[in-house]
Amino acid sequence: MTLPDMTVFADLESNVRGYCRSWPTVFDTASGAWLRDETGREYLDFFAGAGALNYGHNNPVLKQSLLDYIAGDGITHGLDMSTVAKRELLETLRDRILRPRGLDYKVQFPGPTGANAVEAALKLARKVTGRTEILNFTNAFHGMTLGALSVTGNAAKRAGAGVPLQHATSMPFDGYLSGPDDDSFEWMERVLDDASSGLDSPAAVIVETVQGEGGVNIAGVQWLRKLAGLCAAREILLIVDDVQMGCGRTGPFFSFEMAGITPDIVTLSKSIGGYGLPMALVLFKPELDVWKPGEHNGTFRGNNPAFVTARAALEHYWADDALEIATRAKAERIDRALAGMVAAFDGITTRGRGLVHGVVFDDASAAEKVCASAFQRGLLVETSGPEDEVVKLLPPLTISDSELDHGLELLAESVDAVCGGRGR
Repeated sequence: MTLPDMTVFADLESNVRGYCRSWPTVFDTASGAWLRDETGREYLDFFAGAGALNYGHNNPVLKQSLLDYIAGDGITHGLDMSTVAKRELLETLRDRILRPRGLDYKVQFPGPTGANAVEAALKLARKVTGRTEILNFTNAFHGMTLGALSVTGNAAKRAGAGVPLQHATSMPFDGYLSGPDDDSFEWMERVLDDASSGLDSPAAVIVETVQGEGGVNIAGVQWLRKLAGLCAAREILLIVDDVQMGCGRTGPFFSFEMAGITPDIVTLSKSIGGYGLPMALVLFKPELDVWKPGEHNGTFRGNNPAFVTARAALEHYWADDALEIATRAKAERIDRALAGMVAAFDGITTRGRGLVHGVVFDDASAAEKVCASAFQRGLLVETSGPEDEVVKLLPPLTISDSELDHGLELLAESVDAVCGGRGR
């Protein structure tokens, strides 16, 4: 078999490239839960564009809406001008998502990426409150720009900033101190209420309900409710970063819904565009809309083709609760399969919610080896966690049961190949 020609990537592309090192082939086409390289070999995708492809590759419903829009000479680049595509997206977002959930949010288009949304959210929180400090959490990941890095936990990513990252203080995430029964809020409450703690009153707290890059760490419902109550009692704005875990990844459209809380600010990106096209939103309570016209802008915040596919995704998949029900059912299939792996091998635990799961290895080096073994078998998975000790599963929400089972079988084979000598 002829191997893909990868010479130009090594010759011209920066050393900063990452995912291509884990998956050393040249991909050519994709559909649904599958990618194909230029040799014709197929790979089942349990990564879904780092969560940007919840509806799969080249989803036919979304693709048709995009093709029709382009064929009709629809606006492509629109800055923040009013367009038909933007109006229809806003109407659909209001009618399909916000109103049914009793959410009264204004919508900001901050730019095309999750980091753009986080930067806008932090900037808005500071503008509203007049305070500078932001509280974030251990193992958090919020993006690679300076503001987003300041509230990110990973030391290696933070070091890439090259300058001090200021005005952010890290607090223990749920379970960080001593496991699922710890009470990290005792510390938070003490330092917030003690005038001599050295912590300035914060503008906001930013949190992921599930820390994907941090190792698939799950915030419990009660913990999230306590956090929301703590913020409300002290007039601290609560920002939920739903960039990766929103749009149904954990089951409901917003990952915070199961806790019954209403964040002051929500960031969305990745799968909000539906088709993998760049798009991000910041949602916030109307009383927080203190922006002056043009005070926060960006050239590519008006990606109208993404508005079209986003609207199509909301109309097709969120008219009822069918997708959420299907996601919960598929999560149970994953739970059963992963429980079998835990029973079969020493040094493995699992955790997850909805269609984000992690296989955690006591021997951190095993996770990367499992991912490499999976690639050889035609399965794309990646590592996460502070020591890359977690194999993270992010299959498309639209994956079929048979595809899901096949991928889990390939994963089990890969774990066996790496850890077979450590069976129970």
